[in-house]
This record gives sequence, C-alpha cells and structure tokens, in this order.
Amino acid sequence: MDPNPPDPPSRRPTLSQVAEAAGVSEITASRALRGRSAVAKDTRLKVENAARALNYVPNRLAGTLAGGASRQVAVILPSLSNIVFADVLKGLETRFEQDGYHPILGISHYDAAREEHLLRDLLSWRPAGLVLAPTAGNAATRSLLRAAEMPVVEVMDTDSDVADMVVGFSHRAAGRSMAHYLIGRGYRRIAYIGHDISTDFRALARLDGFKDGLAEVGLTLANTLMLDGPSSVPLGRTGLAQLLATASPAPKAVFFSNDDMAVGGVFHCQTAGLSLPGDIALAGFNGLSIGQALPTPLTTIASNRERIGFVAADHILRSLAGETPPKITRIEFRLVPGSTA
Repeated sequence: MDPNPPDPPSRRPTLSQVAEAAGVSEITASRALRGRSAVAKDTRLKVENAARALNYVPNRLAGTLAGGASRQVAVILPSLSNIVFADVLKGLETRFEQDGYHPILGISHYDAAREEHLLRDLLSWRPAGLVLAPTAGNAATRSLLRAAEMPVVEVMDTDSDVADMVVGFSHRAAGRSMAHYLIGRGYRRIAYIGHDISTDFRALARLDGFKDGLAEVGLTLANTLMLDGPSSVPLGRTGLAQLLATASPAPKAVFFSNDDMAVGGVFHCQTAGLSLPGDIALAGFNGLSIGQALPTPLTTIASNRERIGFVAADHILRSLAGETPPKITRIEFRLVPGSTA
C-alpha cells in the first residue's frame, strides 16, 4: 500500500476566497474581474493577482444568466482551411480583445443548412453580437439575422441584401476590374477555371463581373472549366493541364476563381515549360502571400481581409456602446499587376 497517497482533489476556488485573499468585498471582486471601470486600478490588480494565485476562473455563463451582459460574439465563417477567412478572424480577434470580448466560432463549410443550424445554436447562447460570412442565400437564415436582437455584421461582400450592417467590397466589381485589366493588356481569347463555386456566391459574383467586363467590349469567355471540390493548388494545376489539353485554339489568358487555383496553374506552366506571360497569362484573386512569393509574382486582386475583420468587430462594439455605425462599409480591393499577365 502506498504510504503517501495523493492528496484528495481540492475544491474549485470561489469568488469569496478571491475576495478574502485580495482584502475586498465579493461585489468589488466580481466587478474587478468583469473589468468594470468603477473599480480602482490598484484594487483590480490585487483581485486579478489573487484570482491567478488561486486558479480561479469566473463563471461567465452564470453572470450572463443573472442579467449581466455577454462578453462573447458569435462568428460564423465558411472555412478556416482557406487563409482568407483566417485573416478575417485575426482582425476580429484583434479588435474584440481590445475591449475584452471573445469570438465563439462556428464553421459552415459552405453548407447553407449547416449555417442555419449553427446560427440557431449560437444565438441561443445570447451572444453580445454576431459576425457572419454568409454562404448562398437561405431565407430562414436571413429571417434569423433580421430578427436577432443584437448587432449583426455580415462580412466580405457588399452587393447582397443587408440584414443590419455589412463590411467588405463588391466581388462583382472585382471580377469586372480583372477583365478590364486583361483586356487592357491586349488579351482577347480568355478562359476561366474555377473550383466548385455552386455554394460560393462570392466567387460566382466575381465570375459574373468578369463576364460583364468582357461583354463591355463584345467578348465572351473562350473556355470555362468548373472542377469538383474546394479550391486548392493541386486542383488549379490539374485544371490548367486539362484545359490546355482540350481547348483548341488554346486561350491566351486564364482567370482563376482564386489565388490557390492560379498558383497551381503557375506550377503546371513551370512543369510544361510554358513561359509566363509569353505563352499564356494567368490571374487569380485574393492577393495571397504565396502568389506574391513566386519567382514570377501572380497577377491578382488583393482584398484587405484582416482590416475587414477589424472594422466588423469595431462596428459590433460601437453598436453595443450605443453608437450607429454605417450600414454599409466598403474596404476596397486593389489590383496587383504582378508578372503573370
């Protein structure tokens, strides 16, 4: 038998123990831990140090149920495997943390039904606000957003119907801008290669805008190739190889649904011995660092995703403070000429 049995597990530390250790009342300790400005800085530090020494973690849910304001903001994004939305989340976190708020994250995977389920579930926790990068239109989701009794900010696209507030840019205008650029460079036989964009309305809007830009000078797409699956470098590489093997005559320029796909196209050109942009021109969308790090930097359109997230969070916080942020805030894209087109 072990002569030195382990100590029995200690009980969870309580607020009263924190207050006693800090030499203050429970009410003062509670206010200090909630970041209330009415508590003197020295007192707040004493309470925080006592809580840290005791490994005390406040029960935020209990505080909310007792009538306190939530310090959490629901965030629903379509993906985190794509750096685009990771950048948006970084901007959100940066701004929320400045005011002591924290995002609760849900991933929709571009699935409208899953998005609606996540929205209902997260709203049931009564967050302080909601940030959403929506998937394709869902009437039930739109109704939930309009009925939510909290600040709601949709991010990334400003062309769609707005439930409360939106921060982003026009993807249709971005697509049109790339068409204008390629036409201005002298290209006329232009193709498009995309991933499965059936549930990605922002990519669809870019394609529509690109077609609009071509139509302005009497052009249409020479070839269109839609591939199964989410965007990726391998898919873009396979897609360009497939297009060039079947298209006759071959296009002189290709616009990809995003930079992941376009970088794959660059890799195919390197393998096939095709010069950029001499033999063929390639262009993407998003302005990812991987595209700009290539020996031949990618021609693309850059979006300021981290700024979009930061401003969206700021709109939530300003609304909670009683202010009225703009309904539509545009964080404009910019064309990056690069060297591939």
